[in-house]
Formats: sequence, structure tokens, C-alpha cells
Amino acid sequence: MVADFQARVLERSWKRSGNCERLGRGIRNVSPTLSARHLGLVKDGEMEIRELVPESQAYMDLLAFERKLDQTIMRKRVDIQEALKRPMKQQKRKLRLYISNTFNPARPDADDSDGSIASWELRVEGKLLDDPGKQKKKFSSFFKSLVIELDKDLYGPDNHLVEWHRTPTTQETDGFQVKRPGDVSVRCTLLLMLDYQPPQFKLDPRLARLLGIHTQTRSCIIQALWQYIKTNKLQDSHDKEYINCDKYFQQIFDCPRLKFSEIPQRLTNLLLPPDPIVINHIISVDPNDHKKTACYDIDVEVEDPLKSQMSSFLLSTANQQEIASLDNKIHETIESINQLKIQRDFMLSFSRDPKGYIQDWLKSQSRDLKLMTDVVGNPEEERRAAFYHEPWSQEAVSRYFYCKIQQRRQELEQALAVRTT
Repeated sequence: MVADFQARVLERSWKRSGNCERLGRGIRNVSPTLSARHLGLVKDGEMEIRELVPESQAYMDLLAFERKLDQTIMRKRVDIQEALKRPMKQQKRKLRLYISNTFNPARPDADDSDGSIASWELRVEGKLLDDPGKQKKKFSSFFKSLVIELDKDLYGPDNHLVEWHRTPTTQETDGFQVKRPGDVSVRCTLLLMLDYQPPQFKLDPRLARLLGIHTQTRSCIIQALWQYIKTNKLQDSHDKEYINCDKYFQQIFDCPRLKFSEIPQRLTNLLLPPDPIVINHIISVDPNDHKKTACYDIDVEVEDPLKSQMSSFLLSTANQQEIASLDNKIHETIESINQLKIQRDFMLSFSRDPKGYIQDWLKSQSRDLKLMTDVVGNPEEERRAAFYHEPWSQEAVSRYFYCKIQQRRQELEQALAVRTT
């Protein structure tokens, strides 16, 4: 039993610290109250159990280790929750863009209308270079919108634009394709708007020259403004809430003095949507042209992969059911050990002094009976024979027999009444 018990404890401890290399340190959701429950069961008669089962010390060591592990886990969970509340720095990666096209010449012998007309097909695809993530991001997830502008003279004002815009219900895709009839090479322009998270803005040219920033998030722009204010000592020395504008600030904000709290509102008119990525491409229908695929590398920002691992860890419930099952088995085993110890102590005491043990056991049972029936007595006097020769005993016997006779009489009367009816 002890070997099986230790195996369960080791398995449970392993489950707690397993699957943790993904985060650098082993962490899992735990239930410290279960460890405390097990510890409380062991502490009763702990020394005697250790003498009977020397291997139980291994369990006590595991409990101590588990308490340390629980504390570490809870501390790390709090650290992760705090880290997720703070904005994490985006990582810059290369997105390789593939623009290719195929040409399908007309076939006079084709039965369907599609085959009898020459057509071309343009495909826009891409992937992250050196992406270590197991779950590959869809190509469309990097963009807010995609516009393909074809030759207006060839396809008219109503059919020369192909647009895709992100919506809350957008289904991500690995690429885009456009198919049009035609047997001549077509010039097209691709306008790709990146989906920045958090959103980024293009600065007004005057503000961009002043801060040396072209496109950035709102928080970074405000931080750069504050750095400029501190560097040039524009904060009012008497009223810290106000900023004394220099000639550049006066040109940008059109005022000699303003509150720092007004800057975010005034920035609204100075922030523009980012410039789209513009790619000019020729859709070639020449069968001898083998360079029908163009590649471009685009700088994109992706969130730190550690963030998704941290979030999934906090929401993960893996192995919790198995850990709870092992906890219950350990609890049952400890209870079984304690019950076996009680039985062993009973038999051992009886074998050493049968008479004395029976007397002590009867006294114990008598005390328990009085407690159950709420009977008040004096055990020290009741153990002496003279106690039962006092006058009250005769009266008690008479009362007892009188009550029994009355009870018997009622039973007979009820029986006779039933017979007569």
C-alpha cells in the first residue's frame, strides 16, 4: 500500500509541474487546500505512523515540496497577470509577399463559355519568414484592407477596382485571387493597408519633422511630445499644468500656451491614417515570359508569441481533472491508513491487557451513551457498590416497575379493545 501511495503522490507532483517547458518554468493551476487537507490527516498520530511506516517520511517531504511549488505557482500566476495588463512590445518581422498570375488562352473547341474566352488570374499570397509559431497566421490577418486597381481603360470605371476591407465578421484567408477576361498584359496597382495593433497614425509633416517620427502609436507620440517638452524646458515653472509653446509648437498648435491635458485632443487633427503600401505590377499574358511571380518583403509587427502562451496558460485547465482524481485517491489512502492504525492500536492494547482494556472500553462506551442520551451522572460515585444501596435506589426501582406495569396495562387494554370491535 505504501509503495502504491508514494507512486500516486509522485505522479500527482509530476502532473503539477509537467508540460511547463513552454513557459521556461513549470507552472500549472493548483489547489493548495488539498495539500493542507492531506497534511491535516497525517498530523494526527504522525509520529506513530512514521514509526510503523518509515517510508511515510517520503510523503512528508513531498508535501513540503508541494507547498513550495504551490507558492511559486501562485506567485508566477500573479506575475503573468500583471505582465498581461502592461502593453507588450511588438516584434518586427518580415512578411514575404508573392504576386503571381496565370494566363488561360481561349480554346475554340471549348464547350463552355469560360473556356472560349481568354482570361488571366492574379494571386496575392504571403507568409512570415522564419515563423517559429505552430499556428501560422493567415495572410489576411496582417491587413486592414486590400485594393487592386486595374487599367481603367481596359475594364471601365465600374469594373477596374477590386476591394477587400476587414469587418468584425471577416473570415481570414491565406491569399486573394482575381480573375478577369483578357488577352493583353495589364498594369495594376496594389494598395495594402496594414492592420496595426495597437493602431498607428501618420503624423502631420510639421510635427513629424519636429519629433523625427513618421508613423507611430498615439501613446508613443504623446511620450515623444513630453520628451521634447522636457528637453526644451517648455513646462511653465510656476504652473506645471501649462506648456509654454516655442515657435514650432505655436506653428503646430496655433496658440502661445496650452495645458498638457489638451494635447491628446489637439493631436486628433494632426494624426492621419498611415500610408498604404503601394506595389505596381504587370499582369503578363506572354507565354514566353517566365517571370510571372514577383516577391516583396514587408515589415510587419506581430505580438510577442510569449503573450499568447501566457494567456493560454492562465486559461488552461489541462490535467486538472486528473490532478483532482489523484488528490482524492491520496485522501482516501490517508484515511485508510488512519483507520488501520486505530484498528491496530485497539488489537494491540487488547493483547497486552485484555481485562483492563475491556473495562476501559466499557467505561468509554458508558460515557458515550450518557452523552448521546443527555443523562447527567457522577462517574466517581457510580463506580462504587454503596452508591446503589442508598434510599433513592428503592424508590427508583418502585417507579421503574410502576411505569412498566402501567405500560403493560395500556397494551392489554388496547388489545382487548381491538378484539371486542
